[in-house]
Amino acid sequence: MGLKLTLKAGEKIAINGAVLVNGERRAEFVIENRASVLRERDIMRAEEATTPARRVYLPVMMMALDPDARAGVFGEFERRLTEFAGAVADPGALSLCLKISAAVANGAYYKALGHCRALIEFESERLSHVA
Repeated sequence: MGLKLTLKAGEKIAINGAVLVNGERRAEFVIENRASVLRERDIMRAEEATTPARRVYLPVMMMALDPDARAGVFGEFERRLTEFAGAVADPGALSLCLKISAAVANGAYYKALGHCRALIEFESERLSHVA
């Protein structure tokens, strides 16, 4: 069986870079072949990449959405992750950086995005202590 998705009314989803918007009712469908799929909650616009962790997330998301752009975006990902890892000393954050790097190296972009979300959460918690 393929990937089964249930969308709420009006929810957006990106499949292989095309953004689809669900209609007025809940919809359920199955993707039977390999495709790059991200739900609306996983999609970040470029202008939302306002922190170092978010700037790591953005190129990973782009690699997940567009296989043809992976080679061109990888350098940006590598640079942003290296900058982030060089600026923190927290073992948990560094472990997340390693997990993100390993997931990207293995082509597990959705898994890498999950680790990126944890990194964004770490960053948010740290920044809230500073404010």
